[in-house]
Amino acid sequence: MNPVIRNMLALVAGLIVCVFVNGLLIGMSASAVPPPEGVDVNEMESIRANIHRFELKHFLFPFLAHALGSLVGAIVAAKLAATHKMAFAVTVGCVHLLGGIAAAVMIPAPTWFIVLDLAVAYVPMGWLGGKLVTRSGQ
Repeated sequence: MNPVIRNMLALVAGLIVCVFVNGLLIGMSASAVPPPEGVDVNEMESIRANIHRFELKHFLFPFLAHALGSLVGAIVAAKLAATHKMAFAVTVGCVHLLGGIAAAVMIPAPTWFIVLDLAVAYVPMGWLGGKLVTRSGQ
């Protein structure tokens, strides 16, 4: 297969996997760690009005969803890419970061979580995914 086409497909596959993993973990979060009593996590106004009631445990799954989404998506992109594996892995993290920035603007959260999430869960995990693939020689 033409390397340019293979690289483009690798990036698309990595982004699809990233979004899938992120969505799967976010979807599981409310059943794994129930929200505070009376909060509807599907309603932005309910979250806004009750964000002060959320505890550290309520931020664990969103962080894991963002970090593991970037990590697994980056691994997929790097494994499938014909060339520049690390660049495609980090690109998955960067594109996911754009979504994280949009979410940080729209969904209320404590500043500490937004800073930690944006600084650690996206690009560093993309880099780590690329490193795991390139280090193993694949």
